[in-house]
Amino acid sequence: MEFRTFGRTGMRLSVLGFGCGAVGGLMVRGEAADQERAVARALAVGVNYFDTAVLYGDGESEKNLGRILQKLKPADAVVGTKVRLQPGDLGRIEGAVTASLEGSLSRLRLDRVDILHLHNSVTREGGGPALSVRQVLEQVVPAFQRLRDQGKIRFLGLTALGDTAALHEVISAGAFDSAQVVYNMLNPSAADALPQSYPAQDYGRLFDATKAEGVGVVGIRVLAGGALSGSAERHPIAGPAPEPIGSAMSYAGDVDRARRLTPLIEGGFAASLTEAATRFAISHPAMGTILVGMATPQQFEDALAAVQNGPLPQAALDRLSALRQAFVGEAR
Repeated sequence: MEFRTFGRTGMRLSVLGFGCGAVGGLMVRGEAADQERAVARALAVGVNYFDTAVLYGDGESEKNLGRILQKLKPADAVVGTKVRLQPGDLGRIEGAVTASLEGSLSRLRLDRVDILHLHNSVTREGGGPALSVRQVLEQVVPAFQRLRDQGKIRFLGLTALGDTAALHEVISAGAFDSAQVVYNMLNPSAADALPQSYPAQDYGRLFDATKAEGVGVVGIRVLAGGALSGSAERHPIAGPAPEPIGSAMSYAGDVDRARRLTPLIEGGFAASLTEAATRFAISHPAMGTILVGMATPQQFEDALAAVQNGPLPQAALDRLSALRQAFVGEAR
């Protein structure tokens, strides 16, 4: 297993993390034996980052991960969870953050988590489920810092969703140690400038900001919610097709574009689209660890095999860039 230094934290994280989310569903709706087998296997091959959230199954993911880690007692597991503030929490952000973390710690059976990520999207002015830049920097960050001072979290993180300019401003403020960043074969804009009229949110080379501030990057939506399998079929325990999550506004649109990347497979660069997508995500040096959603232990094995094959070669990346040119001008 390859390990990479995670920003300025000093942590060394496995390049493949273990995603406990609801889209794949294993750690939310899977059988207990399958959950334990997958986590034990991950630990055995060197995976040391486990990512969960209150939102995943209304705490079920945290409960299941906590049960398994307590039983297996790994010496070096790094655990990240998240807090999602509701509109009714905005008058009491510090209290809501604290209460959410206390609930998470109880379900995880831990005294502290390594990273607490803000799970709300961030926009300039906020509103609805989104938080404004000012709310994040003036209220959320101090609440997180107090929890860090109390020894209940080690590092501050955010899920980098929302308005591009707002995300750049928040990351460039230097308060966060970790950012969960969208990066996949359909939308590489965290790393590279998109062609004009490309049908995806342009994250404006967000990796430049994370690098400048020493922020560790967790790669998310690596498989575009499953669309980069090239199949619309979903496992029985997987969550509903998420949209928008890749480049298109619909899951079907993402699947269609994913299928148009099959020349990568025909060219011998990877055995499947999921392998290519996984290897693409680890190809960028800004990436600290990636999360791949899974519904079964076998899907973990598939992700592991892909990572063990290493980053995509430059020839594959060049071919992928050329294939994406066909998307320019299409409706998102």
